[in-house]
Amino acid sequence: MSLNRQEKAVVIEEVSAVVAKAQSIVIAEYRGLDVASVTVLRKTARESGVYLRVLKNSLARRAVAGTAFEPLAEQLTGPLIYGISADPVSAAKVIAGFAKSNDKLVIKAGALPNNLLNQEGVKALATMPSREELLSKLLGTMQAPIAQFVRTLNEVPTKFARGLAAVRDQKAAA
Repeated sequence: MSLNRQEKAVVIEEVSAVVAKAQSIVIAEYRGLDVASVTVLRKTARESGVYLRVLKNSLARRAVAGTAFEPLAEQLTGPLIYGISADPVSAAKVIAGFAKSNDKLVIKAGALPNNLLNQEGVKALATMPSREELLSKLLGTMQAPIAQFVRTLNEVPTKFARGLAAVRDQKAAA
């Protein structure tokens, strides 16, 4: 079903708004995928906060024009599904994870702001930890010395209490 000019303008506006907030875009060729598989992919993407859309390539070119993702426009050929994410690794993780279990979905390219990625670059990006994981590791690393110091300070009164309990038990046994 073709869209009229107003509907195309609405689609371009919607996708442009998402792209403006995006940190990564991944495109994959979905030729041969059945509807059930695409539905599973959409559900996974929605749960991960990834905007997933099948879009006419000409509309996608207009949506990325004038943005940091403009170099991606050269890669927009064939039947493509677009994964757009505000997290730099989420879209790559979702699409690469699905592509592992379904060989009909082929990652074609991806982009970070002002940086075009090839298929290997997208797969490498998918193996990186997410922002939340990195922040939790950083916080754990920062808290470790403080927690160890607190345990060390807490050990002095604990040893004293154990010593008193041992003396009490010794006197009670005598």
